[in-house]
Amino acid sequence: MHRRNFIAASAAAVAVPALGLMASAQAAESGVADTEIVLGLTGILSGPLGAPIKVVVAGAGLAFDAVNAQGGLSGRKIRLVSLDDELVPEKAVANYEKLLAEHRAFAFFGCVGSGTTAAAAKLLNQSGAPMVAGYAVSDSAREKVAGSGYFVRATFAREAQALVQHLTTIGVSRIAVAYLDNPGGAEVARLVEAALATLQLKPVAAVPVKGDGSANEASGKALADSKAQAVIMYLGGGIGGEVMKSAWAAGGRQMFYGMSIVPGDVTARLVGDKTSGLAISQIVPYPWSEVDAGAREYRQLAERAKVDVGYLSYEGYVNALVMIEALRRTGRDLTRARLHATLKAMKLRVNNMDIDFTGASNTGSRFIEMVRVTKEGKFLR
Repeated sequence: MHRRNFIAASAAAVAVPALGLMASAQAAESGVADTEIVLGLTGILSGPLGAPIKVVVAGAGLAFDAVNAQGGLSGRKIRLVSLDDELVPEKAVANYEKLLAEHRAFAFFGCVGSGTTAAAAKLLNQSGAPMVAGYAVSDSAREKVAGSGYFVRATFAREAQALVQHLTTIGVSRIAVAYLDNPGGAEVARLVEAALATLQLKPVAAVPVKGDGSANEASGKALADSKAQAVIMYLGGGIGGEVMKSAWAAGGRQMFYGMSIVPGDVTARLVGDKTSGLAISQIVPYPWSEVDAGAREYRQLAERAKVDVGYLSYEGYVNALVMIEALRRTGRDLTRARLHATLKAMKLRVNNMDIDFTGASNTGSRFIEMVRVTKEGKFLR
Protein backbone atom coordinates (compact mmCIF):
# COMPACT_ATOMS: atom_id res chain seq x y z
CA MET A 1 0.00 0.00 0.00
CA HIS A 2 1.65 3.28 -1.05
CA ARG A 3 2.16 5.78 1.73
CA ARG A 4 1.32 8.55 -0.73
CA ASN A 5 -2.36 7.79 -0.18
CA PHE A 6 -2.16 9.24 3.29
CA ILE A 7 -1.16 12.68 4.57
CA ALA A 8 -0.86 12.55 8.31
CA ALA A 9 -2.14 15.62 10.11
CA SER A 10 -1.78 14.50 13.70
CA ALA A 11 0.77 12.68 15.81
CA ALA A 12 0.93 8.93 15.31
CA ALA A 13 1.47 8.18 18.97
CA VAL A 14 -1.44 8.92 21.31
CA ALA A 15 -1.23 8.54 25.07
CA VAL A 16 -3.79 6.32 26.80
CA PRO A 17 -5.30 7.69 30.02
CA ALA A 18 -3.92 5.90 33.07
CA LEU A 19 -7.44 5.00 34.18
CA GLY A 20 -7.88 2.80 31.13
CA LEU A 21 -4.60 0.88 31.28
CA MET A 22 -5.98 -2.23 32.98
CA ALA A 23 -8.99 -2.44 30.66
CA SER A 24 -6.71 -1.82 27.68
CA ALA A 25 -4.42 -4.68 28.56
CA GLN A 26 -7.38 -7.01 28.86
CA ALA A 27 -8.90 -5.80 25.60
CA ALA A 28 -5.62 -6.40 23.77
CA GLU A 29 -5.89 -10.10 24.55
CA SER A 30 -8.90 -10.38 22.22
CA GLY A 31 -8.40 -10.39 18.48
CA VAL A 32 -4.73 -9.41 18.47
CA ALA A 33 -2.02 -12.07 18.12
CA ASP A 34 1.61 -11.88 17.09
CA THR A 35 0.64 -12.53 13.48
CA GLU A 36 -2.99 -11.43 13.18
CA ILE A 37 -5.61 -8.75 13.87
CA VAL A 38 -9.23 -9.93 13.71
CA LEU A 39 -11.96 -7.51 12.64
CA GLY A 40 -15.67 -8.34 12.75
CA LEU A 41 -18.51 -7.33 10.43
CA THR A 42 -22.24 -7.95 10.74
CA GLY A 43 -24.63 -6.88 7.99
CA ILE A 44 -27.16 -8.08 5.47
CA LEU A 45 -25.33 -10.39 3.07
CA SER A 46 -28.34 -12.15 1.51
CA GLY A 47 -31.38 -11.20 -0.56
CA PRO A 48 -31.77 -8.12 -2.79
CA LEU A 49 -30.21 -5.80 -0.20
CA GLY A 50 -27.27 -8.12 0.42
CA ALA A 51 -25.78 -8.07 -3.09
CA PRO A 52 -24.39 -4.52 -2.91
CA ILE A 53 -23.05 -5.10 0.61
CA LYS A 54 -20.98 -8.00 -0.70
CA VAL A 55 -19.43 -5.63 -3.24
CA VAL A 56 -18.57 -3.11 -0.51
CA VAL A 57 -16.93 -5.90 1.52
CA ALA A 58 -15.01 -7.09 -1.54
CA GLY A 59 -13.68 -3.56 -2.03
CA ALA A 60 -12.47 -3.46 1.56
CA GLY A 61 -10.78 -6.79 0.99
CA LEU A 62 -8.65 -5.24 -1.75
CA ALA A 63 -7.00 -2.88 0.74
CA PHE A 64 -6.66 -5.50 3.49
CA ASP A 65 -5.16 -8.03 1.06
CA ALA A 66 -2.72 -5.43 -0.27
CA VAL A 67 -1.37 -4.54 3.17
CA ASN A 68 -1.28 -8.22 4.14
CA ALA A 69 0.77 -9.00 1.02
CA GLN A 70 3.36 -6.54 2.30
CA GLY A 71 3.61 -8.30 5.63
CA GLY A 72 0.69 -6.67 7.41
CA LEU A 73 0.96 -4.06 10.16
CA SER A 74 3.90 -4.58 12.51
CA GLY A 75 3.99 -8.16 11.27
CA ARG A 76 0.26 -8.75 11.82
CA LYS A 77 -2.10 -9.56 8.98
CA ILE A 78 -5.70 -8.32 9.04
CA ARG A 79 -8.50 -10.90 8.93
CA LEU A 80 -12.12 -9.79 8.47
CA VAL A 81 -14.89 -12.12 9.68
CA SER A 82 -18.30 -11.30 8.14
CA LEU A 83 -21.66 -12.61 9.42
CA ASP A 84 -25.13 -12.21 7.89
CA ASP A 85 -27.80 -10.65 10.14
CA GLU A 86 -30.48 -10.15 7.44
CA LEU A 87 -30.83 -6.58 8.77
CA VAL A 88 -32.67 -7.94 11.83
CA PRO A 89 -31.59 -6.14 15.06
CA GLU A 90 -31.82 -9.25 17.24
CA LYS A 91 -29.67 -11.24 14.82
CA ALA A 92 -27.20 -8.38 14.57
CA VAL A 93 -26.76 -8.22 18.35
CA ALA A 94 -26.26 -12.00 18.42
CA ASN A 95 -23.66 -11.63 15.67
CA TYR A 96 -21.80 -8.93 17.60
CA GLU A 97 -21.73 -11.23 20.62
CA LYS A 98 -20.54 -14.14 18.48
CA LEU A 99 -17.84 -12.04 16.85
CA LEU A 100 -16.57 -10.98 20.26
CA ALA A 101 -16.83 -14.32 22.07
CA GLU A 102 -16.17 -16.94 19.39
CA HIS A 103 -14.16 -15.10 16.75
CA ARG A 104 -12.45 -12.83 19.31
CA ALA A 105 -12.80 -9.72 17.14
CA PHE A 106 -10.55 -6.87 18.24
CA ALA A 107 -12.69 -4.20 16.55
CA PHE A 108 -15.63 -3.94 14.17
CA PHE A 109 -15.46 -2.73 10.58
CA GLY A 110 -18.05 -1.99 7.89
CA CYS A 111 -21.12 -3.06 9.88
CA VAL A 112 -24.42 -2.38 8.12
CA GLY A 113 -27.76 -0.82 9.00
CA SER A 114 -29.43 1.70 11.28
CA GLY A 115 -31.70 -0.38 13.50
CA THR A 116 -29.04 -3.06 13.81
CA THR A 117 -26.37 -0.54 14.84
CA ALA A 118 -28.64 1.21 17.33
CA ALA A 119 -29.62 -2.11 18.90
CA ALA A 120 -25.96 -2.90 19.56
CA ALA A 121 -25.10 0.45 21.18
CA LYS A 122 -24.94 -0.87 24.75
CA LEU A 123 -22.97 -3.96 23.75
CA LEU A 124 -20.46 -1.89 21.79
CA ASN A 125 -19.94 0.47 24.70
CA GLN A 126 -19.46 -2.36 27.17
CA SER A 127 -17.06 -4.27 24.92
CA GLY A 128 -14.80 -1.28 24.34
CA ALA A 129 -14.33 -2.46 20.76
CA PRO A 130 -14.27 0.44 18.27
CA MET A 131 -16.60 0.22 15.27
CA VAL A 132 -15.22 1.88 12.14
CA ALA A 133 -16.80 2.74 8.77
CA GLY A 134 -20.40 1.58 9.16
CA TYR A 135 -22.50 1.43 5.99
CA ALA A 136 -26.09 2.72 5.55
CA VAL A 137 -26.25 3.84 9.19
CA SER A 138 -28.71 6.67 9.94
CA ASP A 139 -27.63 9.88 11.62
CA SER A 140 -29.53 9.09 14.82
CA ALA A 141 -27.98 5.61 15.04
CA ARG A 142 -24.56 7.23 14.67
CA GLU A 143 -25.38 9.41 17.65
CA LYS A 144 -26.42 6.37 19.70
CA VAL A 145 -22.99 4.80 19.23
CA ALA A 146 -21.05 8.00 19.86
CA GLY A 147 -17.92 7.01 21.72
CA SER A 148 -17.92 3.58 20.04
CA GLY A 149 -18.49 4.26 16.33
CA TYR A 150 -16.49 6.22 13.76
CA PHE A 151 -18.18 6.76 10.39
CA VAL A 152 -16.35 7.70 7.22
CA ARG A 153 -19.18 8.51 4.78
CA ALA A 154 -21.03 11.86 5.01
CA THR A 155 -24.28 11.94 6.96
CA PHE A 156 -27.61 11.33 5.25
CA ALA A 157 -28.68 14.82 6.36
CA ARG A 158 -25.88 16.21 4.22
CA GLU A 159 -26.92 14.02 1.28
CA ALA A 160 -30.55 15.14 1.61
CA GLN A 161 -29.50 18.79 1.68
CA ALA A 162 -27.29 18.37 -1.39
CA LEU A 163 -30.04 16.65 -3.40
CA VAL A 164 -32.72 19.17 -2.46
CA GLN A 165 -30.39 22.08 -3.22
CA HIS A 166 -29.56 20.61 -6.63
CA LEU A 167 -33.21 20.00 -7.55
CA THR A 168 -34.49 23.38 -6.46
CA THR A 169 -31.59 25.10 -8.23
CA ILE A 170 -32.76 23.57 -11.52
CA GLY A 171 -36.34 24.65 -10.82
CA VAL A 172 -37.85 21.45 -9.40
CA SER A 173 -40.19 22.02 -6.46
CA ARG A 174 -42.60 19.04 -6.53
CA ILE A 175 -40.39 16.42 -4.89
CA ALA A 176 -41.36 12.99 -3.51
CA VAL A 177 -39.27 10.58 -1.47
CA ALA A 178 -39.24 6.77 -1.68
CA TYR A 179 -37.50 5.06 1.23
CA LEU A 180 -36.89 1.63 2.70
CA ASP A 181 -39.64 0.70 5.14
CA ASN A 182 -37.41 0.43 8.20
CA PRO A 183 -36.31 2.86 10.95
CA GLY A 184 -33.32 4.11 8.97
CA GLY A 185 -35.41 4.72 5.88
CA ALA A 186 -38.09 6.57 7.85
CA GLU A 187 -35.42 8.81 9.31
CA VAL A 188 -34.00 9.60 5.88
CA ALA A 189 -37.51 10.56 4.73
CA ARG A 190 -37.68 13.01 7.65
CA LEU A 191 -34.26 14.41 6.68
CA VAL A 192 -35.50 15.08 3.14
CA GLU A 193 -38.60 16.72 4.61
CA ALA A 194 -36.40 18.90 6.83
CA ALA A 195 -34.21 19.91 3.88
CA LEU A 196 -37.31 20.90 1.92
CA ALA A 197 -38.72 22.80 4.90
CA THR A 198 -35.72 25.16 4.86
CA LEU A 199 -37.05 26.29 1.46
CA GLN A 200 -40.70 26.40 2.62
CA LEU A 201 -41.48 23.23 0.66
CA LYS A 202 -42.99 19.86 1.59
CA PRO A 203 -42.70 16.45 -0.08
CA VAL A 204 -45.64 15.77 -2.39
CA ALA A 205 -45.42 12.12 -1.30
CA ALA A 206 -43.39 9.99 1.10
CA VAL A 207 -43.62 6.33 0.04
CA PRO A 208 -42.23 3.47 2.17
CA VAL A 209 -40.92 0.48 0.18
CA LYS A 210 -40.60 -3.05 1.56
CA GLY A 211 -37.02 -4.32 1.66
CA ASP A 212 -38.03 -7.72 0.27
CA GLY A 213 -39.40 -6.12 -2.90
CA SER A 214 -42.96 -7.34 -2.27
CA ALA A 215 -44.55 -3.89 -2.62
CA ASN A 216 -42.59 -2.47 -5.55
CA GLU A 217 -45.62 -2.22 -7.85
CA ALA A 218 -47.81 -0.45 -5.28
CA SER A 219 -44.97 1.90 -4.33
CA GLY A 220 -44.35 2.80 -7.95
CA LYS A 221 -48.03 3.55 -8.50
CA ALA A 222 -48.11 5.81 -5.42
CA LEU A 223 -45.19 7.78 -6.83
CA ALA A 224 -46.84 8.05 -10.24
CA ASP A 225 -50.08 9.25 -8.65
CA SER A 226 -48.20 11.94 -6.69
CA LYS A 227 -47.40 13.83 -9.93
CA ALA A 228 -43.98 14.63 -8.49
CA GLN A 229 -41.43 16.19 -10.83
CA ALA A 230 -38.63 14.26 -9.13
CA VAL A 231 -38.28 11.41 -6.65
CA ILE A 232 -35.43 11.10 -4.14
CA MET A 233 -34.77 7.41 -3.47
CA TYR A 234 -33.26 5.76 -0.41
CA LEU A 235 -33.48 2.23 -1.82
CA GLY A 236 -30.75 -0.40 -1.90
CA GLY A 237 -30.06 -3.34 -4.21
CA GLY A 238 -32.37 -3.70 -7.19
CA ILE A 239 -35.38 -2.25 -5.40
CA GLY A 240 -34.89 1.27 -6.77
CA GLY A 241 -34.87 0.07 -10.37
CA GLU A 242 -38.00 -2.02 -9.86
CA VAL A 243 -39.83 0.92 -8.26
CA MET A 244 -38.79 3.18 -11.13
CA LYS A 245 -40.20 0.70 -13.66
CA SER A 246 -43.42 0.38 -11.69
CA ALA A 247 -43.84 4.15 -11.51
CA TRP A 248 -43.40 4.53 -15.26
CA ALA A 249 -45.75 1.61 -15.94
CA ALA A 250 -48.39 3.41 -13.86
CA GLY A 251 -48.04 6.55 -16.00
CA GLY A 252 -45.44 8.45 -13.95
CA ARG A 253 -43.12 10.86 -15.74
CA GLN A 254 -40.89 11.96 -12.88
CA MET A 255 -37.11 12.10 -12.75
CA PHE A 256 -35.34 9.90 -10.21
CA TYR A 257 -32.48 10.89 -7.94
CA GLY A 258 -30.76 8.35 -5.71
CA MET A 259 -28.96 8.67 -2.44
CA SER A 260 -25.61 6.94 -2.28
CA ILE A 261 -27.00 3.53 -1.30
CA VAL A 262 -28.68 3.28 -4.75
CA PRO A 263 -26.38 1.12 -6.96
CA GLY A 264 -26.35 2.79 -10.36
CA ASP A 265 -25.00 -0.22 -12.27
CA VAL A 266 -27.65 -2.57 -10.84
CA THR A 267 -30.36 -0.01 -11.59
CA ALA A 268 -29.15 0.38 -15.18
CA ARG A 269 -29.45 -3.36 -15.79
CA LEU A 270 -33.06 -3.20 -14.65
CA VAL A 271 -34.14 0.07 -16.24
CA GLY A 272 -32.22 0.05 -19.52
CA ASP A 273 -32.44 3.08 -21.80
CA LYS A 274 -34.30 5.18 -19.23
CA THR A 275 -31.35 5.06 -16.83
CA SER A 276 -29.83 8.20 -18.34
CA GLY A 277 -32.28 10.27 -16.31
CA LEU A 278 -30.95 8.91 -13.00
CA ALA A 279 -28.59 10.98 -10.84
CA ILE A 280 -26.99 9.79 -7.60
CA SER A 281 -25.29 11.64 -4.77
CA GLN A 282 -21.95 9.91 -4.17
CA ILE A 283 -19.99 10.06 -0.91
CA VAL A 284 -16.58 8.96 -2.26
CA PRO A 285 -14.66 10.53 -5.17
CA TYR A 286 -14.80 9.30 -8.76
CA PRO A 287 -13.28 5.79 -8.87
CA TRP A 288 -12.28 6.14 -12.55
CA SER A 289 -10.09 9.22 -12.02
CA GLU A 290 -6.93 9.15 -14.10
CA VAL A 291 -5.21 11.91 -12.14
CA ASP A 292 -5.62 10.45 -8.65
CA ALA A 293 -2.91 7.88 -7.89
CA GLY A 294 -5.05 6.29 -5.15
CA ALA A 295 -7.94 5.66 -7.56
CA ARG A 296 -5.56 4.16 -10.13
CA GLU A 297 -4.09 1.84 -7.53
CA TYR A 298 -7.59 0.76 -6.45
CA ARG A 299 -8.56 -0.07 -10.05
CA GLN A 300 -5.41 -2.12 -10.56
CA LEU A 301 -6.12 -4.13 -7.41
CA ALA A 302 -9.78 -4.58 -8.37
CA GLU A 303 -8.98 -5.74 -11.88
CA ARG A 304 -6.45 -8.29 -10.62
CA ALA A 305 -8.89 -9.60 -8.01
CA LYS A 306 -11.85 -9.52 -10.44
CA VAL A 307 -13.81 -7.16 -8.17
CA ASP A 308 -16.28 -4.83 -9.91
CA VAL A 309 -14.87 -1.31 -10.22
CA GLY A 310 -17.45 1.19 -9.01
CA TYR A 311 -18.62 3.36 -6.16
CA LEU A 312 -19.63 0.46 -3.92
CA SER A 313 -16.30 -1.36 -3.96
CA TYR A 314 -14.43 1.96 -3.88
CA GLU A 315 -16.25 2.98 -0.72
CA GLY A 316 -15.26 -0.30 0.90
CA TYR A 317 -11.68 0.24 -0.26
CA VAL A 318 -11.49 3.81 1.08
CA ASN A 319 -13.07 2.73 4.37
CA ALA A 320 -10.46 -0.02 4.71
CA LEU A 321 -7.65 2.49 4.07
CA VAL A 322 -8.97 4.56 6.99
CA MET A 323 -9.09 1.44 9.21
CA ILE A 324 -5.58 0.45 8.18
CA GLU A 325 -4.19 3.90 8.88
CA ALA A 326 -5.84 3.98 12.32
CA LEU A 327 -4.28 0.62 13.17
CA ARG A 328 -0.93 1.72 11.75
CA ARG A 329 -0.88 4.91 13.82
CA THR A 330 -1.83 3.03 16.96
CA GLY A 331 1.35 0.97 16.57
CA ARG A 332 2.56 -2.39 17.80
CA ASP A 333 1.15 -1.92 21.32
CA LEU A 334 -2.35 -2.43 19.99
CA THR A 335 -5.20 -2.11 22.47
CA ARG A 336 -8.79 -1.03 22.05
CA ALA A 337 -8.31 2.04 24.23
CA ARG A 338 -5.28 3.09 22.20
CA LEU A 339 -7.19 2.61 18.94
CA HIS A 340 -10.03 4.76 20.29
CA ALA A 341 -7.55 7.46 21.22
CA THR A 342 -5.93 7.31 17.78
CA LEU A 343 -9.27 7.60 15.99
CA LYS A 344 -10.43 10.55 18.10
CA ALA A 345 -7.22 12.41 17.23
CA MET A 346 -7.13 11.41 13.57
CA LYS A 347 -7.11 13.72 10.57
CA LEU A 348 -5.97 12.54 7.18
CA ARG A 349 -6.52 12.91 3.46
CA VAL A 350 -7.16 9.60 1.75
CA ASN A 351 -7.71 9.28 -2.01
CA ASN A 352 -8.81 12.93 -2.31
CA MET A 353 -11.14 12.76 0.71
CA ASP A 354 -10.56 14.73 3.90
CA ILE A 355 -11.29 12.66 7.02
CA ASP A 356 -11.45 14.36 10.43
CA PHE A 357 -12.62 12.70 13.64
CA THR A 358 -11.26 15.41 15.94
CA GLY A 359 -14.46 17.46 16.22
CA ALA A 360 -17.72 16.85 18.07
CA SER A 361 -19.10 14.58 15.34
CA ASN A 362 -18.16 10.92 14.92
CA THR A 363 -18.55 11.30 11.13
CA GLY A 364 -15.26 11.99 9.37
CA SER A 365 -16.23 13.17 5.87
CA ARG A 366 -18.51 15.79 4.33
CA PHE A 367 -17.72 14.82 0.73
CA ILE A 368 -20.71 14.77 -1.68
CA GLU A 369 -20.60 14.69 -5.49
CA MET A 370 -23.55 14.41 -7.90
CA VAL A 371 -23.14 12.04 -10.88
CA ARG A 372 -25.33 10.84 -13.72
CA VAL A 373 -25.82 7.17 -14.61
CA THR A 374 -25.75 6.05 -18.24
CA LYS A 375 -27.86 3.26 -19.71
CA GLU A 376 -24.71 1.09 -19.70
CA GLY A 377 -24.40 1.58 -15.94
CA LYS A 378 -21.47 3.98 -16.19
CA PHE A 379 -21.18 7.24 -14.27
CA LEU A 380 -20.66 10.76 -15.59
CA ARG A 381 -19.59 13.71 -13.46
